[in-house]
Amino acid sequence: MVTSKKAIIVGASSGIGKALALQLANSGYKTAITGRRAGQLDTVKQSYPDNIITSSFDCTEADNGTELDAITKRLGGLDLLIISAGMGDLNESLDPEIENRTNRLNILAFTEIADWAYQHFHTQGHGQLVAITSIAGLRGNKMAPAYGASKAYQIAYMEGLRQKAQNARKSVIITDIRPGFVDTAMAKGPGKFWVASPEKAARQILKHIRNKRSVAYVTRRWRLFALLMKWMPRGLYKHF
Repeated sequence: MVTSKKAIIVGASSGIGKALALQLANSGYKTAITGRRAGQLDTVKQSYPDNIITSSFDCTEADNGTELDAITKRLGGLDLLIISAGMGDLNESLDPEIENRTNRLNILAFTEIADWAYQHFHTQGHGQLVAITSIAGLRGNKMAPAYGASKAYQIAYMEGLRQKAQNARKSVIITDIRPGFVDTAMAKGPGKFWVASPEKAARQILKHIRNKRSVAYVTRRWRLFALLMKWMPRGLYKHF
């Protein structure tokens, strides 16, 4: 008897998370999707009612460990957890509420979910944790300071978990996916280029997941931009 793999996507009511849920369910994964908007989750479920289950909660307010324990029990196990929940707003005026709202989700809730997943997979002896970070985490951003900084935190945190998994000699895969511009509500501000559809981004992300990549850029051409960003001298970058 072949047992289907089990996945949780945190933040799957729209955008990349939704596209990932549909493609995972189509490939046979039993997939649990979470988000604040129950109606949108139910709409996603309608495409694959036998392979998708939903759980609606706000991960900035919920006890994330308790919620994830319950979802895993409903799934009957867990092989893959994807953190797709995230937010970022243009905030050139440095409105503290915007910065704090971003940090509550992208740092505090992210950390709770990532820690739960790592500990679950460590105890289980295997599993894969995936975070949708961002190319914005490579350098600071004057238009959205908290967003760039929070994504830098996620990138560094995933690297730390990868080291822990390596030292523990467990089959726990830590995958950091760094998208450029994707055509979602998260893509804000002028000057967007190389914009991918959520479906295209999801296809590439799933390929990187299956290949157990440590770090990957989506779409692939953003790797070139990342190299430029990393090596651009500080004196030049500050004028951007």
